[in-house]
Amino acid sequence: MTASPDFATRVGADLEAFMAVQRERLAPLGPRLVPFLDSAAEATTGGKRLRAAFCHAGWTVGGGKGDDAAVVRASAALELLQASALVHDDVVDASMTRRGKPAAHAAFAIAHRGSGWSGDPDAYGVGAAILLGDLLLSWSDEMFRTSGFSPEVVARATPYLDACKTEVVSGQFLDLVGQAIGASSVEEAMRIVRYKAAKYTVERPLHLGAALAGAGPETIDALSAYAIPVGEAFQLRDDVLGVFGDPAVTGKPAGDDLREGKRTVLVAHAYDRATVEQRAALDLGLGDPDLTPAAVDRLRDVIHDTGALALLEDDIAALEDQAASALALAPLAPWVDVLSDLANRAVRRNA
Repeated sequence: MTASPDFATRVGADLEAFMAVQRERLAPLGPRLVPFLDSAAEATTGGKRLRAAFCHAGWTVGGGKGDDAAVVRASAALELLQASALVHDDVVDASMTRRGKPAAHAAFAIAHRGSGWSGDPDAYGVGAAILLGDLLLSWSDEMFRTSGFSPEVVARATPYLDACKTEVVSGQFLDLVGQAIGASSVEEAMRIVRYKAAKYTVERPLHLGAALAGAGPETIDALSAYAIPVGEAFQLRDDVLGVFGDPAVTGKPAGDDLREGKRTVLVAHAYDRATVEQRAALDLGLGDPDLTPAAVDRLRDVIHDTGALALLEDDIAALEDQAASALALAPLAPWVDVLSDLANRAVRRNA
């Protein structure tokens, strides 16, 4: 069986309950902390809940039974980890919006200005957001440890959570280096995709759930064979949406990845296939935070005209085929419908 239709609702309810406990614990610190805790709640509201869903799928494939309350709570802990990563990511990328609202650091800066406080509002916003991300990361560990599983089960699964955190931070750093250098090959961009997204979003959540259920090495390996191509396709779709997505749907300004100068696989394909004039246009526009909508449209045209977008769509389709082939592996075969549905949710999306 797979997660019941209200699984995401239960994950959200567990997060709300956890936040309520934290508010009570921190009440002695006084009212000045309330906006900070409100921001923590805001950071965990909404989203696709994909990592929690993959964790639950790993639990199911690994032999776990049903929507056990402990696995729902353990899965919810990954949503706190994701919230932490997004808060920090927006600081690193200087991205001002998230899900159609001010990003955490921007919201803190707005509050500073509105209150007429002393000092630099933007520096305050960045500092507060860093602390918020740190708090959410700490809470992720706490929620996982107190999910309701025995200490032995938690100890068995924790190495996968540790790997998840280590790999995503390392992948994010490689991404940052790529932007600083101003160049990235397709091979290097795909390495970033694997560690920044594929392992973090799909593979390690699946491993975590499977380990909680007591799965053996054969199941863990089979899950990896499915997870890596799904996770890579997930990120390649994200790269498409970062350039060509509809802001009304994605909640991010059009062309944000271009303004940030992200050296994605899409961009690497464009450079590989660009004419001298097209390469010059890419060099001039990528990483310019002041790109106008018209300039974004011109860069989109360049990327499209090089054939990079079509090539990336071919890459995504090939990865989907690879993941589908992995579903024939013995540990996964009984769960084809569950895992196929999750792959579609991850890859065939518009936000």
